[in-house]
Amino acid sequence: MTTDVAAYRAEFPITERYAFLSHAAVSPLSRRVQAAVQAYLDHAAREPFLAVFPQVMAQFADLKQRLARLINATSPDEIVLMPNTAAGINTAAVSLPLRPGDNVLVLDGDYPANVYPWQQLAYRGVLTKVVPQHNGGLDLELLMRRIDHRTRVIALSTAMFATGFRNDLAAVGQICRERGIYFVVDAIQTLGAFPVDVQAWHVDMLACGSQKWLLSTPGSGFLYVRRELIRDLVPGAYVGAASSVSGQNYLDYNLTLPETAERFTLGTPNVANNLALLAAVTMLQEVGIERIERQINTLVAALIDDLRERGYRLAADTAPEHRSGIVVALVENPNAVSHRLNEAGIVVTPRGAGVRIAPHFYNTLDEVLRVGDALDAATK
Repeated sequence: MTTDVAAYRAEFPITERYAFLSHAAVSPLSRRVQAAVQAYLDHAAREPFLAVFPQVMAQFADLKQRLARLINATSPDEIVLMPNTAAGINTAAVSLPLRPGDNVLVLDGDYPANVYPWQQLAYRGVLTKVVPQHNGGLDLELLMRRIDHRTRVIALSTAMFATGFRNDLAAVGQICRERGIYFVVDAIQTLGAFPVDVQAWHVDMLACGSQKWLLSTPGSGFLYVRRELIRDLVPGAYVGAASSVSGQNYLDYNLTLPETAERFTLGTPNVANNLALLAAVTMLQEVGIERIERQINTLVAALIDDLRERGYRLAADTAPEHRSGIVVALVENPNAVSHRLNEAGIVVTPRGAGVRIAPHFYNTLDEVLRVGDALDAATK
């Protein structure tokens, strides 16, 4: 860990007790996030909300600007705050202009939040087709074989939650662009750890929650909607008082939706969680996503080499282009093994047929190399 990045380790109190290596689940909070939430609560406890509201709106605007920059959106108008990833994916599913007989492609092994919303469209006559997984993730040839003339959407995660395989989003986006297919992305397993570029990847809609690599509290997130797509979407898929262009004029009943992603704002936001996300994203951008990516790649490479030398099989192809911040070591009884590691002060998660290890930028080489010894003690 370089000195400039190592200085941020003190931001995370959990490091005083644990080697926390489970950022693909729910991440621990930094002192900055804690302070941001406390500052809002103190303000709201002493002032009426109308006095707090202008500052909150300015902070929300800052958050949307930062999220737009984080994914290389063209404008914060393409960002709408959401309570979680699933809310964003569901919004995409019910808003895209799909017809009976159309089909959506999803990847076997993907997280349910990026599968169930599409399966739910069966009531509209939309078919969900599952692309087989290969070596832990997406195989472009298998994807191409599943595409037909009624394929209207490809829905894909940036990385697979149960294997760590990082999918080739740029290649999929190019396929979608060439064939007129909508491309919907679940970014929760890489955003905050690796660069995401919705323009270069030709992404139409992208959803992400706050609690994993973005290092914030559960219960917030956002949806990106490509500006040029908005007029194609089903108007009013979800609406609330804030969805109208005259949202503050409550008795006007003017259901004119804005030409921005804000049309999907339903009502009262989770202020504390969104301000937590603002503090977390601000810190990540202060560190720099490129530096974060380099640090995570260094830790993951060392972890992979050590586990292989010890004879462990891994759940996914570990070619550099397919690596994420997630490594899954295949073991018998992953629940029991993970519990043993947690008792040893190494926080990991059982997923699928293995133990999932997911370091972030503030973790150290020593912490990831402790995993091998702990796995040996728990399994051999």
